[in-house]
Amino acid sequence: MADLELGLAGHIQAPGRRGPEFDRSLLRAIQEASPDGILVVDEQGVVVSYNQRFIETWKISIDHLDYHSSDDGTVPEDRLMHAALAQLKDPDAFIKRVMELYATPSARDHCELELKDGRVLERHSVGLHNDLNRYLGRVWFFRDITERKRVEAALRELAWRDQLTGEMSRGHFLSCASDELARAKRYRHPLAILMIDLDHFKSINDRYGHAAGDVVLVTVCQRWRDVLREGDLLGRIGGEEFAILLPNSDREATQKVAERLRACVAEPSIQVFDDEIACTVSGGIAMVDVDQGSIDNALSRADDALYRAKHKGRNRMEMDGAG
Repeated sequence: MADLELGLAGHIQAPGRRGPEFDRSLLRAIQEASPDGILVVDEQGVVVSYNQRFIETWKISIDHLDYHSSDDGTVPEDRLMHAALAQLKDPDAFIKRVMELYATPSARDHCELELKDGRVLERHSVGLHNDLNRYLGRVWFFRDITERKRVEAALRELAWRDQLTGEMSRGHFLSCASDELARAKRYRHPLAILMIDLDHFKSINDRYGHAAGDVVLVTVCQRWRDVLREGDLLGRIGGEEFAILLPNSDREATQKVAERLRACVAEPSIQVFDDEIACTVSGGIAMVDVDQGSIDNALSRADDALYRAKHKGRNRMEMDGAG
């Protein structure tokens, strides 16, 4: 253990400073000041050092450590690992990676570990060598990043979801639509896209207020969700404009779905507070060319068809002539 501790502290000890006892105290102070849980294992696979943060991060009981400690105070690695393995969602992958790292002393590691209690730990590991490049062991760093992952997920949700309707944002819709196009190309499945716009939506906002307009948008999306399949994509492209992608839907089936999407909005009227608001939609339909086409091209053609539906009196669905 002395060699290992000296190897760790040697790079921060100035010439002429105190001896090994000072090094051990300094090492312990550094470990306890760290925000990470630290575990140090020597070349024989024996745990020679760990800090309080490690115990707290892994929620290991002191009784467990006392029970498994050797006469010299060290804890055999397999005993400590057993306490960790019991908490991991995928202990087999953990063991496999640990064995790989022990077999390659020069290897570094950075990964995330999912625990059964829902927490996520970030793990770093590096092999330790002295000035003569003799392998001394390995140090492991663990940090609880559960809250950080929660915040990241919340931020992704903000970016991916329209905050009013809960449907896909424009960017997320386009990304998922591109994935569906790649899948359609691979399996030779038809793919259809619709652009739908609420008719005279500005007049709804002007007459009933923007809060009422928000309720109308949410209600329309809920009605569409009752019509659409689980794998269909619905995204809010603009204020009252939406895009819908229908995987594995041919021309005839798409026209039938489009008509159902139109009809479910027109009837019945939407109850908003004390008012019954009549609402209709117009839409354009385009089949995606799964050989040479793109989502942008199909959206443009669907938008042109939507424009024609508006000019033909609204409350209707128009099919693009291509495909």
